[in-house]
Amino acid sequence: MRNAWRNLSLRSLPWIASRGPSVSPPNLLVKVPEPKNPSFLLPFVGRIRSPSYLGIRWFSPDPAGSDEIKAELESLDLSFDRETMDLVLRDLKCVHSASEDGRVKLNSESYNRMLQTLGNNGRSEEFWRVVGTMRKKGFGISKATYLSVSKSFREEKMEKDVNLLNEAYSLSTGRNEAETACQEICKILREEEPGEILQKKLDDIDDSLLSELVGVVLELTTEHPEKALLLMEQVEKRSSLKIDGGVYNAMARILGRKDCINEFQDLLRKMRDQGHELELKTYIKVSHWFHQRKMIAEVADLYEFAMSGTVKPPPQDFLFLLKKIVLSKDLDLDLITRVVRIFVEDGNSIKRSVFGGVLKSLRSVGRLGECDKVLAAMEQGGFAADSSVHDRVVIGLCDAGRSDGAFKYLDNIENEGYSLDVKTWTYLVKKHSVAGELEQALSCFKVMTERRGGENVGCAFEELMKGYCQKDKIKDAHKVLNEMVTKRNVQPWHSTYKFLIEMFINQGYLKESFSLLEPMKSHGFPPYIDPYISYLSKLGTVDDAMGFLKAMTVKEFPSRTVFMRVFETLLKAGRHDVAHGILSKSPGSVRNHADVLDLFYSMKPDDASAVIA
Repeated sequence: MRNAWRNLSLRSLPWIASRGPSVSPPNLLVKVPEPKNPSFLLPFVGRIRSPSYLGIRWFSPDPAGSDEIKAELESLDLSFDRETMDLVLRDLKCVHSASEDGRVKLNSESYNRMLQTLGNNGRSEEFWRVVGTMRKKGFGISKATYLSVSKSFREEKMEKDVNLLNEAYSLSTGRNEAETACQEICKILREEEPGEILQKKLDDIDDSLLSELVGVVLELTTEHPEKALLLMEQVEKRSSLKIDGGVYNAMARILGRKDCINEFQDLLRKMRDQGHELELKTYIKVSHWFHQRKMIAEVADLYEFAMSGTVKPPPQDFLFLLKKIVLSKDLDLDLITRVVRIFVEDGNSIKRSVFGGVLKSLRSVGRLGECDKVLAAMEQGGFAADSSVHDRVVIGLCDAGRSDGAFKYLDNIENEGYSLDVKTWTYLVKKHSVAGELEQALSCFKVMTERRGGENVGCAFEELMKGYCQKDKIKDAHKVLNEMVTKRNVQPWHSTYKFLIEMFINQGYLKESFSLLEPMKSHGFPPYIDPYISYLSKLGTVDDAMGFLKAMTVKEFPSRTVFMRVFETLLKAGRHDVAHGILSKSPGSVRNHADVLDLFYSMKPDDASAVIA
């Protein structure tokens, strides 16, 4: 029916186009007895088409043979038993139409004649089968057929069939009236000032018909919200008419497409006051149009209204709306709080992945430095953030260049009872160190050791030491290391010791590097002697070598293996004088050992030159 109304109205009102979502009128169904073949059972809701609309030419009865009509009936899946077929063919009297190619076609009169024949002979099952076929072809029950068959049904005491026939006939005639009224209203709306004429026309229409009719007409006025508003205004004046939610939803889809936000909000208030809900398709379409026009506050209003109903918006719309808010030109923290509160008060919990999605949006528009404010707004709305969420805020502030703010935030959060990840502390120390903010980095590291102890801070300490070395503050690094190791029980990583030894030696702080070997050994790491051996082979003096060997000493001197490696390296490098100087100061257990004497004998100056060559 809806399509038929559209076609009729489009012919009478060319400027009205139905491009928007369809408005489905109330489903009017008629139940029929269940036959042996149920395939024809379809709702008696169909297109009521006039002969001119169907393009059928009407003829008076002609002498066409019954065989042709029988073939036509069979082609329509109307196969009756022999007795019924003979009855229909005898009383049908060849009432039919002919197409241009001369083939026989049963017309509306033919079908109604067939109904009379079947109904008057008590053929209930075949009667309703024909009604179903007529519905498919767009034909309705005529008044003459209705009167004749209903009388017959009553006489035979077929009460169930009588009731069904009343409903089917009422539906057919009602739809004809509705289509005519739809055409007339559309024509009136086309006028420049249709107010008085429209009101008069609406007054002539019964309430039961008008409620359905308004929804159809509204569908046809999608592109003309001013006409739709006029129609609604006139209809609402009728106190006896209760407008259903479908009509209001159709109106909402019209106003949501145009710059009629005030009227749209008034409509939502009316719907709320009258207890109507927003259909899901209405919410989806209107929110999409609002998003396209960047009307985020209006989307939030629509979201709140939809969440108050029984049919909720899709869950993913919550995160989508939050992202749109943070992507807006002006960040509205109050709107974030409001949307979160709407979602939480509806009984939902917010996963931390939602905040992760918000962070990505903030990063994309260069607002990562405001992530702490956004989280605060979300918490005010009811979001329960855990330690992992606060970790992400600290990292976000660091990435945004707000390291000082990140440290204050971290400190405050842990004072409130949260325990943030060690990696978060490390990241903050690293950011300060890379930025050359060594005092802030050291301050942050000290607080970290106070709360974490000295055993699990190795990564952060290494980043701190790298920061000092990159600023050529080797002595300060040495001082910090001694303080952290001796006073705060910090346990540097093996890689940290190796890094510092190399840096100290390369920067000319050989003697300072010797002090690293003792704590290195005390923490259970093997001594790192390669940089020392390399240095001695090129630049080291006898005193440098003896200082290194004493630093490597466990009791008095290091093992003979270390001596052997120093001697061999120096002799191969041709630095015999330094090697002999070290030998002369070595303890007797080394100086007189056979392996040492054999090494010096085998690496005489001439042999050493040959090796070098």
